[in-house]
Amino acid sequence: MNILVTGSNGQLGSEIKDLAANYAGFNFFFMDLPDLDICNIRQLDGFLNDKNINTVINCAAYTGVDKAEEEAEIAKKVNALGVLNLVNSLEKINGKLIHISTDYVFDGNSFLPYKELDTVNPIGVYGDTKRKGELAVINSNIDGIVIRTSWLYSAYGNNFVKTMLRLGNDREELGVIFDQVGTPTNAMDLAKACLDILKYNENDKINSKGKLYHFSNEGVASWYDFAVAIMKFDNIDCKVKPIQTKDYQTQAKRPHFSVLNKTKIKLDFGIDIPYWRDTLLTCIKKLKNN
Repeated sequence: MNILVTGSNGQLGSEIKDLAANYAGFNFFFMDLPDLDICNIRQLDGFLNDKNINTVINCAAYTGVDKAEEEAEIAKKVNALGVLNLVNSLEKINGKLIHISTDYVFDGNSFLPYKELDTVNPIGVYGDTKRKGELAVINSNIDGIVIRTSWLYSAYGNNFVKTMLRLGNDREELGVIFDQVGTPTNAMDLAKACLDILKYNENDKINSKGKLYHFSNEGVASWYDFAVAIMKFDNIDCKVKPIQTKDYQTQAKRPHFSVLNKTKIKLDFGIDIPYWRDTLLTCIKKLKNN
């Protein structure tokens, strides 16, 4: 299996790099801008053909939630049109696709964990463009699945964990939102899930055409809970104070509730998902070792 990982320098792509050696028989090609641009269909077609690619894990995305409100066309180009390019290129070679999406396709007005077929209603540009990317895969004829995730962090890239560690060491007190609830997701666990799905489905055990799945770590937390755990696990003496969303204004609205129901992905692929606090500790240890 010749696998192209797009957006390979980001959080998820970097974690896939770390795990790649554990998957014998998988031949990886890790690509990112400027060497490969999924918005350039000619370049994409040429690369897939030259390297005999038959599978893509698409980690490339415009992820600036607030900035997307000002750069809607750029966000749409990457999150929607770039995904459509991947679909069209893979259709020509009968290839497979795993595409990563987000909990921000929901408006957050639920009180139960979101299932895959629950009504979507993005409340910002970022979520709207990611939904358009989902539809490009779901409505295609390729062997492709969409995996929605939430609150992604990693030992790599920029993320909430690294921000809290930096601010916690610089300040005596931090205010963190307590009325937005979801589940932190270690990109390492999502990377393993993507690779395990490809391994499981190597012999076409499941018809993956247009399938939609949810993946986050187990459990529920607010951003406040998340921040408190980060400080505790790194032994940082910084007081974390709970604040409301209205006290921390951002350009884009966030869903107040975005917990994902992961029953489907666990049943279809036998995936064992770690509890968010346990895997957060693993990430912080990894950061210290680095």
